[in-house]
Amino acid sequence: MTDQRPEKPDYRPTVFLPKTDFPMKAGLPQKEPGILARWQEQDLYRRLRDARAGAEKFILHDGPPYANGDMHIGHALNHILKDMVCRTQSLAGKDAPYVPGWDCHGLPIEWKVEEEYRKKKKNKDEVPPKEFRAECRAYAQNWVNVQREQLKRLGILGDWDHPYLTMDFQAEATIVGELLKFAESGQLYRGAKPVMWSPVEKTALAEAEVEYEDIVSTQIDVAFEVIEAGDPDLVGAYVVIWTTTPWTIPVNQAVAYGPHIDYHLIEADGRRYLVAEPLVAGFMQRLGHESHDLHFMIKGVAFEGAKLRHPMHHLGDFFARPRPMLAGEFVTVDSGTGFVHMAPDHGEDDFALCKENGIEPVFAVQGDGKYREDWGWLGGQGSVINPKFNAPDGPICEDLRAAGGLVAASADYKHSYPHSWRSKAKVIYRCTPQWFVPMDRPLPLAHEDGVDPLEAALREVGEAKTLRETALQAIADTRFVPEKGRNRIGAMVEGRPDWVLSRQRAWGVPITLFVDRRTGQYLADPAVNARIVAAILAEGVDAWDDERAQEYLGDAYRAEDYERVTDILDVWFDSGSTHAFVLESGRWPDLLRPEGWTGPRADLYLEGSDQHRGWFQSSLLEACATRGHAPYKAVLTHGFTMDQKGMKMSKSLGNTISPLDLMRDYGADILRLWALSVDFTEDHRIGKEILQGVADQYRKLRNTFRYLLGALDGFDEAERLPVADMPELERYMLVLLERLDATLRQAVADFDYNTYVRALTEFCNEDLSAFFFDIRKDSLYCDAPSDAKRRAYRTVLDVLFHALVRYAAPVLVFTAEEVWQSRYPQGDSVHLLTWPELPVSTVDVDRWTELRALRTAVNEAIEPLRREKVLGSGLEATVTVPQSAPQADLAELFITGTVVRGQGDDVTVTRTSDHKCGRCWRHLPEVAEDGDLCDRCSDVVAQVPGALA
Repeated sequence: MTDQRPEKPDYRPTVFLPKTDFPMKAGLPQKEPGILARWQEQDLYRRLRDARAGAEKFILHDGPPYANGDMHIGHALNHILKDMVCRTQSLAGKDAPYVPGWDCHGLPIEWKVEEEYRKKKKNKDEVPPKEFRAECRAYAQNWVNVQREQLKRLGILGDWDHPYLTMDFQAEATIVGELLKFAESGQLYRGAKPVMWSPVEKTALAEAEVEYEDIVSTQIDVAFEVIEAGDPDLVGAYVVIWTTTPWTIPVNQAVAYGPHIDYHLIEADGRRYLVAEPLVAGFMQRLGHESHDLHFMIKGVAFEGAKLRHPMHHLGDFFARPRPMLAGEFVTVDSGTGFVHMAPDHGEDDFALCKENGIEPVFAVQGDGKYREDWGWLGGQGSVINPKFNAPDGPICEDLRAAGGLVAASADYKHSYPHSWRSKAKVIYRCTPQWFVPMDRPLPLAHEDGVDPLEAALREVGEAKTLRETALQAIADTRFVPEKGRNRIGAMVEGRPDWVLSRQRAWGVPITLFVDRRTGQYLADPAVNARIVAAILAEGVDAWDDERAQEYLGDAYRAEDYERVTDILDVWFDSGSTHAFVLESGRWPDLLRPEGWTGPRADLYLEGSDQHRGWFQSSLLEACATRGHAPYKAVLTHGFTMDQKGMKMSKSLGNTISPLDLMRDYGADILRLWALSVDFTEDHRIGKEILQGVADQYRKLRNTFRYLLGALDGFDEAERLPVADMPELERYMLVLLERLDATLRQAVADFDYNTYVRALTEFCNEDLSAFFFDIRKDSLYCDAPSDAKRRAYRTVLDVLFHALVRYAAPVLVFTAEEVWQSRYPQGDSVHLLTWPELPVSTVDVDRWTELRALRTAVNEAIEPLRREKVLGSGLEATVTVPQSAPQADLAELFITGTVVRGQGDDVTVTRTSDHKCGRCWRHLPEVAEDGDLCDRCSDVVAQVPGALA
């Protein structure tokens, strides 16, 4: 007979493995909608407001996106950041409500409705204004409803049933009321100035509605004959101007020179030309000549009082008038000829210089970009933005060539040019009568008892603050994240012209002013204004019409004596006034500050960096003009989302990424994790590879929670161990948790969510999964439930669970809820919880830093032996460490067999000769042969009755 060794028992039933139903596979696209539905059914937002009632307020005021299309990736990033702000502030115990809003007026929506008209061959001008506005209102409401559901799908927690809309009657009435504050305090004027104008959309545009694109234009050199000059040698010579806008030559009224520039009088083609000395070579190249004769050089001041003849002078009237030469400090020798032709209708410098010299605009170019019918040259023709109209063989150049005024022309000048960001068509500077808010007029000071003596004194000495000065001071008082935003908006405010309020469109809040036909002054009667506001509140913007003019004017005025203004407000004034009707009206009590509050009502405004010239600025100017300070304490800006290669997203390039598609494929939590992982203060990227990395990051976080849930199975308070009774490793982990807590709190204070997510992820991956969990799995699986080390470990796991699920909740809103409900199925939402209170622990962190470095060195020494199959795992290793290594249970720390101290400084590894325990798999001297039990496992198995049956 052969000897047969008895088969070793199967000890697996005696091992305390983690147990949980929490799935490793997330299935977020399928799971998240159900969680969202449960929140809505429970009215989680209102319950959170009730839970934070009476706490310190943190108010983020939502900037209104336009209600005219599906949510795009920029919307998603922006709203995820806002949600993160509110959730982290709520986690910190503050009352942080969120009321979403939409911009519903203005050209973006009106343009979309007009597009539908054009498809149906329908003329907007033939539709009654009220009917057209009703269609705009319906269009906006439809997209509000669509976007609202899309944004809710991101897990954004807010008062979605009561958003603010700028087209609500109360909002429209408040906007009118804010406008009339400007009127009553004398902060409005009507004047003609060049403004950005879209001939396609037939309206003035704000700087924020303009984008710059590279184009190729026609450049022309035009000769103006000198007919009068202080130096008789100049008479008969030709001053040459250079321009890339040939269409402005028909409205030229003067030519500017630089007083300190050196000019050459040269001869070519039998003519004498005047050109700035540094630009002669370029001019000759355009002329097609290699050489020229120099007569003499002259300083620009010599042109004072000189007059020129317009090349089209033969047309008579306007064109026959001599053109004065005017000194302009803005004239440079960077390009062109050193002379600048002046068309005050179509340039800011032109307008200002001509006005100083008594030259007024002529308003020759109409709103559609054509010259008016009665204009002496090219009347009724255009459009002036048409390249063919301006081409070297186009009507302007042909007429100049025939008149002998065109010196050179070529369609090859590349440069950046402003375009409407809606129609994508080129815009022009066009002088039209508009309503303005002055930037440099002293602001009135509001006082209950009439004129304040201090105000009167300040005005007397000219020291009353202007809107520009007030806004710049408000910028200095505001916190900007990132800090560079301060300089960006500051430079814009410092250099901006007067604020153009008027637009020549139909869908918007009307400029509710009556202008005296005799004096041209607008009526600023509080009683009239009160009637207007009341009507708008009751009926909306349709209440402003001719039929009700006398009703508003009352008995004190006659309607026939007044012109009713028909322009609408710049939509930026609408959004700039949102602080008034959202934060002050009381319609959203959650947003109200305590009674008696003075100063900014919002803690934070958060939008893309383009809003330094948009909503941030219009809100700043509106509030500074009416309240004397900014509406916000802090401004947080984010960059733009590029594709994976760093290219700007564009439908034409086919590189756009839809957040709706991403949520369908990955789930909202992955999208949120991406948004909060990137450095959103700069331009950042998204793409399949990037999202795959984010998905891997998510899986690691999810597995951390899965392990915690499994390892805490059956944990109760009786098992909890005081910190003082814990092993040093557990106390060290509590110290690391305290440090993480401090890092996250600081990140919340700094709005630094990239650091927040990175710190949380690194803690879970490096400190927990790769270190703490790895070391303590032996104790969890194999120590007796009553063992102090195992109890300490599970106690710390419980602390970690409660902390980490709270930390993760603002980021992974759905997953954190799933985790919480998995452990506490009858419990409340995780999002009602506040920041965790952590047990206090102390330990020598430097010592543990040294131990971890030694552990890394041991793992690096083991790895080659594992690759060479010398070792199956670290448990088979005998490790020799330096004599100076810190004292600790190093075998437990390294997860190896035995550890001995050597004489050298190196770490060495050999295969152990000890046998393997059949339960814990450790190789120990006490194990007689492979498969037998070590002393610890023998004791534990004896405590598990029937485990081996």
